Amino acid sequence: MAANHVDQLLPGLPYPLGANFDGLGVNFAVFSANAEKIQLCLFDPSGRIELERLTLPECTDEIWHGYLPNAGPGLLYGYRAHGPYDPPHGQRFNPNKLLLDPYVRQLSGTVRLTDALFGYRINAARADLSFDKRDSAPTVPKCIVTDPGFNWGNDRLPAVPWSRTLIYEAHVRGISMLRDDLKVPERGTFAALADPRFIDHLLKLGVTTLELLPVHAFLQDRFLIERGLRNYWGYSTLAFFAPEPSYLSKGSLNEMRMAIRRLHAAGIEVILDVVYNHTGCGNERGPTIALRGLDNASYFRLMPGQERFHIDDTGCGNTLNISHPRVLQMVMDSLRYWAEAFHIDGFRFDLGVTLGREGTGFDPGSGFFDAILQDPLLSRLKLISEPWDLGPGGYQLGNLPPGFSEWNDKFRDGVRRFWRGDAGQRGDFAARLSGSGDLFDHRHRRPWASINFLASHDGFTLRDVVSYAEPHNEANRADANDGQAEHFSANWGVEGASDDPQICELRERVARAMLATLMFAQGTPMLLAGDEFGRTQQGNSNAYCQDNRISWLDWDQAAGPDGSALIQYVSKLSALRRDFEALQSVRFLHGEHTLGLGIADIAWFDESGQALSAEEWQNPETRAFAVQRAALNPDGVTEVVLMIVNAGPDPIDFNFPQRADDATVDDTPAVGWHLLLDSARPDAPGETLTAATVTTQAHSVMLFGSRRLGERK
Repeated sequence: MAANHVDQLLPGLPYPLGANFDGLGVNFAVFSANAEKIQLCLFDPSGRIELERLTLPECTDEIWHGYLPNAGPGLLYGYRAHGPYDPPHGQRFNPNKLLLDPYVRQLSGTVRLTDALFGYRINAARADLSFDKRDSAPTVPKCIVTDPGFNWGNDRLPAVPWSRTLIYEAHVRGISMLRDDLKVPERGTFAALADPRFIDHLLKLGVTTLELLPVHAFLQDRFLIERGLRNYWGYSTLAFFAPEPSYLSKGSLNEMRMAIRRLHAAGIEVILDVVYNHTGCGNERGPTIALRGLDNASYFRLMPGQERFHIDDTGCGNTLNISHPRVLQMVMDSLRYWAEAFHIDGFRFDLGVTLGREGTGFDPGSGFFDAILQDPLLSRLKLISEPWDLGPGGYQLGNLPPGFSEWNDKFRDGVRRFWRGDAGQRGDFAARLSGSGDLFDHRHRRPWASINFLASHDGFTLRDVVSYAEPHNEANRADANDGQAEHFSANWGVEGASDDPQICELRERVARAMLATLMFAQGTPMLLAGDEFGRTQQGNSNAYCQDNRISWLDWDQAAGPDGSALIQYVSKLSALRRDFEALQSVRFLHGEHTLGLGIADIAWFDESGQALSAEEWQNPETRAFAVQRAALNPDGVTEVVLMIVNAGPDPIDFNFPQRADDATVDDTPAVGWHLLLDSARPDAPGETLTAATVTTQAHSVMLFGSRRLGERK
């Protein structure tokens, strides 16, 4: 529905914010505390011709608003904001720059990176203190008035319990760009996520929750374009309410909704990785596309007394001012929009510490956390935070409020160091196996608060962790080998790819042991997409700018014999976790709770089957132990699992610990343990052992149970 040409807007309403169609017209509302006038700009369907500029006639409580009769979905628009251009005092209004609506639901077109995007004259002697008069409209995407209608039918959130959650971190584009069995336009889009073959793959792995890297519309960085690269990850948000246009194969928002509905029908949740700590427009010398031009001093945190400059706690040039009530409202409205309009199951907050910063620093009782946790909708979703940023006191692992789980990099690093063979790691490794209670067991939090991962989008893949001792980021074309320096990786004899069968077998064994650790540890496991079949980034540890085969998943590899075998192995690990209550994460275990037959909920043993002493825990050269966990199954029967770990270079004979329900003859248990998994022999059949001793191979994990997989007593 197009708008009839009018000379002026009706007053309209200050709420809701954004452009909202009511059946008769469209209400426009946008916040700016410091603007003197805001104009609504209307464009033809191509977005190239500006048809009209209409001044928003009213401003109520710093919300500028107006109503356009007979307008409807499909209308293209943008804003121009008039006010002081006074950078030393934080004001950067420039009506020559077309601005995106902060609440825009869909974009038409893309950003063209030209000098006209900037509010100042590029290369001017006075830098950002200068003023640029060029019209930026030809270089800026246009906002689209959208129709929110979609038939969700009987769609319901799967509501997977945290204790049974397995997260799969993936990139919308990278997951399907090399899918030769899909039509070319569908590759790299939400349409590919709805494909039954991809959903079947997730189900085979036992995945309950798909976590997507940022899907909000994002900005391509000029410095990357100049290097011949592209922003791949998408952590440069351009619009908090609009999906990335390139992820929609046919330009319809309902494509994303359909993918989510099909995933939900399969019982799979969808979590969005969201970036509310900064925008993609950089520091004070960045482009003027949206918030900077609407009210720089309100939307961003500025240096006190030097308001020309942005505070940069994010390492991305700017920091959103979440302490401002209207900025906090925008974030909350965005979250609720995705939860309501797209049935999103949860959110992972990038640099979550930044969101919790007040004037005095990080505060777990900040307005942001309070607003989320009291919200009747958002508080019931899965909430995950990255518990660090680059600001003062920015590392806050374990310190977020109850209700949030946290990415646990200590699990990642500790597990890597233990399996690499570093000295003195046994105690830390045991803590990571136990849900990192040293970090999270307070304020009645549960083990699921620890998001355990071996690898994520940021850093090495699992295959590269066992193949490279150093990062190889030359493809990033940076002046230095960028990214994190220490990855606690090992190449096991040869840097990078190897055709030496002994090295390959050792790498595969270590990788399988690490995967078993991930699945059998308390906490919430997260698997990086592609790790289930051995994906490599060729040693690149910071592939944020690699929108190519370095980052994309190679499904031919997944279909090969090695990839298929590893997929089968991961599927078995997840099946074991689902089947045994003792491998899930209902509560922290301290060995102080006794179940039936006098069995402690958790106990630790040495090779002789005796309880580990305090002195033995301190032995820096010991890389093996056994941990026994017990839990009641749904029938009220006590079930026990025994995990034997050997990170050393040689096989070790382990004596089984004595169980209270064991009847013995000549020290041999009459009630045997059932072998559930041997990571050194992933195809080994399940056995019932009646001997008192078992040999555990080097660099391996063995799991035994008081029953077989799938067999309830």
